[in-house]
Amino acid sequence: MSADLLARPLRSVDDPGPCPVIETRRLVLRPHQARDAAAIAASLGDWQVTRMLARVPVPYGLDDATDWLKSLQASKGPRWPLAITDGGEHVGTVNLELRHGQWHLGYWLGRSHWGRGLMSEAVAAALASFFGRLPGAVLHSGVFADNPASLRIQEKLGFTVLGCTDIYSMARNAMVAHIETRLTASALRLP
Repeated sequence: MSADLLARPLRSVDDPGPCPVIETRRLVLRPHQARDAAAIAASLGDWQVTRMLARVPVPYGLDDATDWLKSLQASKGPRWPLAITDGGEHVGTVNLELRHGQWHLGYWLGRSHWGRGLMSEAVAAALASFFGRLPGAVLHSGVFADNPASLRIQEKLGFTVLGCTDIYSMARNAMVAHIETRLTASALRLP
């Protein structure tokens, strides 16, 4: 075995490698940076955004954003926490992470950027890159039942609805109906 091969870190078949930088027609998706904390806090401080997320507390402030960014740096597991930037401004997140042996997709976009197709563009680009590296992966996601806009994004990209369960939402402090979805590389439909 060559010294070059020994020097490379080994990657699991379930590891897509380091978080990439992905450019789309209007956006740049990149790893999060400490300077994103204020923009994250502003977006997730908006109830209209946070109420559709399961793992975000209310209220959400700068300390929460800073702590989350630090947790990303400390994380050892396979994940792609991508910052969505528009003209250099942090406007949202696409997160792909391995949890409990399954790949999961989560995402959010600041409300001032809704209605422009940015989330569809960002998620499509992230999924194309992800499946390019892990073509055999199965990706799980879902949406709260009262979030039809997010479900439309997933259906447009080829996600299959598996059913509906109840999950706990930290923001709502309640159980919420959650439509479970799944996607494979062969089912992915890119715009």
